[in-house]
Amino acid sequence: MCWSAEADLVAGVAVAAVGVACVARTRRVRDLPTAALPLLLGVHQMVEAAVWASDGGTGPATLAWTVMALPLLALWVPASVLCAAPRSARRRLVVPLAAGVATATVFSYALATRPVRAEIRGHTIGYAVDLPHAELLVVGYLVATVGPLLLSGDRGLRVLGYLAGMGAPICWALWRMEFVSTWCAFAAVCSMVLLGWVNGRRVRR
Repeated sequence: MCWSAEADLVAGVAVAAVGVACVARTRRVRDLPTAALPLLLGVHQMVEAAVWASDGGTGPATLAWTVMALPLLALWVPASVLCAAPRSARRRLVVPLAAGVATATVFSYALATRPVRAEIRGHTIGYAVDLPHAELLVVGYLVATVGPLLLSGDRGLRVLGYLAGMGAPICWALWRMEFVSTWCAFAAVCSMVLLGWVNGRRVRR
């Protein structure tokens, strides 16, 4: 998600540290899965540092990165938002959760039955896996990861949803052009927004 192994490692440690702060400052058990999201993103970046170090390929680091990026996040985000959301918003969060379960199931089956390869492409890494109905899976993934934030009924999480909805396409476009990967910066910004969300919940309580 960054432009080199060193950048991934440094950014991963920094984002994970924000995640530890989020978890440590959380006072409500239901908020912990959402508060731990930066910790997950930080570990994800550190795993990619190992992908850089192994020069891509099909090794364990490549598979671990893909599992975290696809099925795990597709389930983690809607489930964690459902836990943290006010009771009045939970019914409408069933749809993104169902999309996450369906998408994660297809991703998991594909990763279990088909090889995943990482390729170093300049200042980016490309991950290749043969996914059935790829366009439909992308839609399901966005519904599962951006949708619950926008539907959460929580102002701080909606801000994160808007940020994800606008920032992810920009990062994806830069990555597709093989110019430079900016996902680590995007993860850092999202993590700081979540730290602000945690602090806001702490003050209100």
